[in-house]
Amino acid sequence: MKRLMLKTLMAAMAVAAFGVVQAQERTLKFGLNGPEGHPAVAGMKKFKEAVEAKSGGKIKVSIFLNGALGSDQAVVSALKGGTVEMAVMNSGILASEAKELAIFDFPFLFANEKESDAIVDGPVGKKMHALLEAKGIVGLSYWELGYRHITNSKRAITKVEDIEGLKLRVIPNPINVDWVKALGANPTPLPFPEVYAALEQKAIDGQENPVSVIASNKFWEVQKHITLTNHQYNPQSVIFSKKVWDSLTPAEKKIIDESSDEAVKAQREAARGAVARNLDLLKQNGMTVSQFPAAEVDKLRTRMQPVIAKYSANVGEATVNEVMGELAKLRK
Repeated sequence: MKRLMLKTLMAAMAVAAFGVVQAQERTLKFGLNGPEGHPAVAGMKKFKEAVEAKSGGKIKVSIFLNGALGSDQAVVSALKGGTVEMAVMNSGILASEAKELAIFDFPFLFANEKESDAIVDGPVGKKMHALLEAKGIVGLSYWELGYRHITNSKRAITKVEDIEGLKLRVIPNPINVDWVKALGANPTPLPFPEVYAALEQKAIDGQENPVSVIASNKFWEVQKHITLTNHQYNPQSVIFSKKVWDSLTPAEKKIIDESSDEAVKAQREAARGAVARNLDLLKQNGMTVSQFPAAEVDKLRTRMQPVIAKYSANVGEATVNEVMGELAKLRK
């Protein structure tokens, strides 16, 4: 028995040593268009820790925050060219590479984290990321930014009519412009780095983002009200340069895959655990927090139907039907 245990231990050590030996000295640049305190940072740090440990320090991960590697579009281009190895960004941004990913921008798609986890971690999520490979991008996993909410400097929002007339910043893509129009507000597409200044200068009345983003960017300094609308869920794609990926050894790919899996758990736990703390922080800094009544949410969903119908055609009916079918199974 002792001999068997010794052989098993030696075999395990040999496998571990083999993985380290096969890893070449390299540094992975990992970019995020967000600050320290952003929900993705916990995942990035866990990934760095795991990769460096599993590779015996041969593979190092350099984390770049606040868009230091460029805009999301610039980083995607750099990934394709192999000059940046990794990034994390909203999955919907990648719809310009694979139109099917735009389904993650559908308003009120998921009711809770159980549903979103099942979709992004299951066959649908894997299929979405597989579509990116032809464009020079490898999708490793999905993290989360969380559910999005509306803030503004004008008034507390407790009914649909309160949204009407507000000038709201939206992510610069067509579906976000259309759903804000459907609410009777005035959409203003802006890159995220320009949002704080636009709020401060009163060029816009408000914006919409997860609580963590609102808190980490100190929007309480330029916004008075937040309403918990839960109107969109933002999965974030952790993506890797296919050009670099194809140059890795099987052992290196295994290290990155395993580290990515470990980072998913750490990142989601950190993101979800921070929501209540961040809401308290917003309150402490003078923001009023309003809960959107269920009856008003139903009104919002009704207003969203033409938008969903329009973009179902763009995304592809097969993709929409597959996602809706999987959600229907989860809701039984």
